[in-house]
This record gives sequence, C-alpha cells and structure tokens, in this order.
Amino acid sequence: MTHSMLDRRQVLLGAAAFAAGSAAAASPAGAQQQQQVRHSAGTEAPKLRAPANATDCHFHIYDSSFPVAPNAVLKPPEASVEDYKALQRRLGLTRCVLVQPSTYGTDNRAYLALIPKLGGLEHVRMVGVVDTSVTDDELRRMHEAGVRGIRFNLVQAGATTIEMVEPLSRRVAPMGWHVQIHMLGDQIAQAGDIFMRLPSRIVFDHRARLPQPQGVEHPAFAVVRRLLDKGNTWVKLSGAYMDTKAGPPGYADSTAVAKAFFQAAPQRMVWGSDWPHPTEPADKKPDDAVLFDLLAEWVPDEAARHRVLVENPAELYDFPKG
Repeated sequence: MTHSMLDRRQVLLGAAAFAAGSAAAASPAGAQQQQQVRHSAGTEAPKLRAPANATDCHFHIYDSSFPVAPNAVLKPPEASVEDYKALQRRLGLTRCVLVQPSTYGTDNRAYLALIPKLGGLEHVRMVGVVDTSVTDDELRRMHEAGVRGIRFNLVQAGATTIEMVEPLSRRVAPMGWHVQIHMLGDQIAQAGDIFMRLPSRIVFDHRARLPQPQGVEHPAFAVVRRLLDKGNTWVKLSGAYMDTKAGPPGYADSTAVAKAFFQAAPQRMVWGSDWPHPTEPADKKPDDAVLFDLLAEWVPDEAARHRVLVENPAELYDFPKG
C-alpha cells in the first residue's frame, strides 16, 4: 500500500471516528443502541425505553489485576468498565450501582477506584463488603467515595457471616446506609428474626432468591413481606434466570415473584442487570435486552416503572434529585 493510500485511509478512519463520537455525544440520555456486549446474548436494543437517569442497581466488574480473596468461590473472566459502558449504551442507562462481589472479599480499594472511571459521583454509587474489623474512619472514607451500603453474600460465602449482619447494621444505620442481603430463600426464612431487629435499611438481592416451584408460597416470601410492611426493606427486581424452572424469554415463575413484590411495596423496588451474570456459564449468558423488557410485565404502569428505575434508586442510593 502506498504512502498516499495510507494517508487517505487514516483520514477516512479519523472522519468516521469523529462522526461516531459526534453522534454519541448528540444522543439524548436514555438513548438505546444495537450493541454487542461481552457476557450478554443478543445485540438488539430493548423494546422498553429507558427514562433519563434510569439506574442499574446491581452489576460487577472483574479484572485479573485485582487481588482475589483467598476463599473466593467465583472467579469469573474479565468484565471491564468499557464492556459495562457498552451495556449501558445498549440499554440506555445513565446511572449505576457497582456491587463488590465475593471474588474480592473485603478489600474494596480496587472497586473504589472504579467509581471515577464509570462516571463519578453524579452517576455512580457503590455497595462495599466489610467485616466487623472495619474502622469508623474507613467507613467514613468509603462514604465520601460513594459507598451507600454493605453486602452480605451468604450464597458464595466466605468474607462475611450472618452473625456480622446485626452489629454492622447498627454501625452503618446512622450513615443512611443499607445492608444488602444475598441469601437463598431457605436461609432468609431461618434468619427472619435477625432481619426484624435490624435498625438500618435492608435490601434483598435477586427477588430474595425464592426457590421454584414454591415461589411466593415459600416461607421466605412471608418473611420479606413482613419486612416490607415494616417500611425499611427494599427488593431488587433482578436475576430472573436465578432459581427459574420456566426459563427464557418470559421467566414466568420469576415474573410471578417479581410482580408480587412490586405490588407489595412499589415505592421500595429497584432494578438491576446483574451483568456480567457471574453465576451463568459463558455459553448460557442471558440476553440483557430481554431481561430489561421484563419490566414491562413486572411493572406495567409507565409512571411506576419510572419510580423503579429513577426515583426509588435516587432515594436508596442518595443520587442527586432530578
């Protein structure tokens, strides 16, 4: 290839990149794009339009340079900030809540450093993982960096225990933080008395992991309903592929659970993608557009969906209003 041909090709590539960048900059908030995304099946944008400031309240980043906890069970492949931004473009999301996974234990440093890369405090919050050895100074620093809750993953257990939930709830409650609970339905049912005593807000991951086919007939549903009625508990309408027997695209059994929780407390439901779906095999990743579109059935009213995607997360995670 001649020098002049190379120059012409560089000019054309530069012009194309500039045009693409200009188009992206001109796209309104909530615009959705056909987009190939790692760890996600399909490429189509969802049919359901995301409102401005729509919030993904549950996702993870995985990076081989981050120190892995000695007792980590899940060690998923790379899932980068740029990969996640591609998911945001596909779904039309502008706010997000980064959740420290069990893979990295109680070392939150690498995750805290991701917040500016994902968009800073205007667009990003984080849920960290600590144990009872955490100092008050460390909690304050985490708050300033954007943390608004602490997670207890007792499914892929290791970093935390059920015995830590109550003392840590008492420590973070004055900061307005919540305790985020990832437990299976049977575990939740057994720990109901502990949850009733907690002074902080409580957030249950992935529709409280109610097993199927019991679904809302499982004792854990009654436990979470009592907590919802108490007024300090929230549920993530996420992880439709977890515990399902019906499967995609409708996930009828997961849909029944999500609808029941929404009807019980629409003002305290939030939505999350759970990207990059670390519990799912590489060849069976769900279609994130299909998962997002489930909200049209779970929350049929447009104003209510706005509440789930924008207003509820703004309250729970202390995002700027408006």
